[in-house]
Amino acid sequence: MSGEQETFNPWTVVNLVFHHLADQGLHPVLGETGDPAAAATGLLRSMGIAPAPEKAGPADPEVQDELAELRRRIMPGIE
Repeated sequence: MSGEQETFNPWTVVNLVFHHLADQGLHPVLGETGDPAAAATGLLRSMGIAPAPEKAGPADPEVQDELAELRRRIMPGIE
């Protein structure tokens, strides 16, 4: 590993976890119990990875489509 700090977008962690939970038939909530990015940021830091800046830019279209599908599955009727 080089001397550079690795970074990763915390929202990608949130996306991964929500996707996994939805696939298991669970219904995670977003926002009602706090900002999930804060927990994702803590998880990244605990693994020695710096969270990417919040203004790192929008997710690529494929991720946006995946997030939209998760919203449809988790929150039917809310578009």
